[in-house]
Amino acid sequence: MLIAVKNKTHVQKLKFQLKKKFNMKDLGEAKKILGMEITRDKGSGRLWLSQENYVLKVLERFNMIEGRPVTTLLARHFKLSSKQCPQSPKYEEEMSQVPYASAVGSLMYAIVCTRPDLAYAAC
Repeated sequence: MLIAVKNKTHVQKLKFQLKKKFNMKDLGEAKKILGMEITRDKGSGRLWLSQENYVLKVLERFNMIEGRPVTTLLARHFKLSSKQCPQSPKYEEEMSQVPYASAVGSLMYAIVCTRPDLAYAAC
């Protein structure tokens, strides 16, 4: 369970109440949850979530680690067409080995959690 509040006394009260009802351990401040790394700046009261390691694992899994990064998403005028489909039997066979549903599902997890900027390209 991850508890996030502005006031630490609220956390202590909640933990006390939970300990009365449940057998539990206090693992201290969370550094990672559901594959997301947590970074804090206590001075400014800010918190960041990152899925950098998750995204790197996804890139590795789908052999995209050597992919060329770009700074912009697809342009609005960009249209997909059947002309972009595999034209040779060799390329068609190669593309049939790509698990698109798994790749898109992996991207969707990142989109929902920390990377909404990927939504346009993935959809």
